[in-house]
Amino acid sequence: MATATTRVLALIASVSAVAALAVPAHAEGEVNIYSSRHYDTDERLYSDFTEATGIKINLIEGKEDELIERMKAEGVNSPADVFITADAGRLWRADEAGLFSAVQSDVLDARIPASLRHPEGHWFGISKRARVIFYDKDKVSEPPLTYTALADPKYKGLVCARSSSNIYMLSLLAAYIAHNGDEAAKSWAQGLKDNLARDPQGGDTDQLRGLVSGECGIAVANTYYFARGVAGQVDGLSEGIDKIGIVFPDQDGNGAHVNISGVGVVAHAPNRDNAVKLIEYFTSDQAQAYFANGNNEYPVVEGVAASSVVEGLGSFKADTLNLNQLGKNQARAQEIYNEVGYK
Repeated sequence: MATATTRVLALIASVSAVAALAVPAHAEGEVNIYSSRHYDTDERLYSDFTEATGIKINLIEGKEDELIERMKAEGVNSPADVFITADAGRLWRADEAGLFSAVQSDVLDARIPASLRHPEGHWFGISKRARVIFYDKDKVSEPPLTYTALADPKYKGLVCARSSSNIYMLSLLAAYIAHNGDEAAKSWAQGLKDNLARDPQGGDTDQLRGLVSGECGIAVANTYYFARGVAGQVDGLSEGIDKIGIVFPDQDGNGAHVNISGVGVVAHAPNRDNAVKLIEYFTSDQAQAYFANGNNEYPVVEGVAASSVVEGLGSFKADTLNLNQLGKNQARAQEIYNEVGYK
């Protein structure tokens, strides 16, 4: 009798095989994208690429980990040329599964900072966000100015953050390990846990809503969630946005922790040349503006402006740690959270 795991794997393989029939593999003048991004501005970006190059885009959208499992199940028969997802930790997972192939491109090397791309060209950042500290201006007069300070006992009962299994929290701790070592990272995770105002729960928007409601005094979140609130788009946040202050941490040290939405050419891409052309197009000024504005993020290419809302958050020094380190330290980050009892 088949086990539950066997049935799930069989279902994945079956669905992938049927879906693949709907997406042509090799086709002259086409490129197949698997993407976990779902923004209207991306549609404009794709149509502009087709207009400029004559290359038709076939798009499959889904959740990040589901798309990774789909490509693994499809194997050499996958029609995917390009995979787009959020967080360097997920890009690392895909790369470890053998889903990417190296790309050598003078355009990409020149346009994308070295810290925001794989050292050997397996994936490339296309938009950037910072994971920073927010605080209730009424409740916290001296907010933490560094990530390390989040573990200071004076903030006991004030901090709200996501669960340990969340990829953003894993990447943040992975960066901390890279900069400070294992022992310091474990001490930090313990201090962060001790300072929690509540058990980790919800998404980044929920942490920010906690500042508005008064349940939290300090929150850790990505900048684009706050920017949405500033733009007046988020119930339970926008109406109280003025009471929230923002800190870009470690400005006298390594700089604020940043992460990316990124893209890579799939290992068995049937339309590889077109895939490379597409990724190079992603670094154009026009495409960078589409990517950044679609999710209130920062462009990865220097000299391209973010939206007025994002620019209004202020300038900051970003950490230049190569983001591949986030994936390499990901498993240890989860172990540390588990060891200190951070849920």
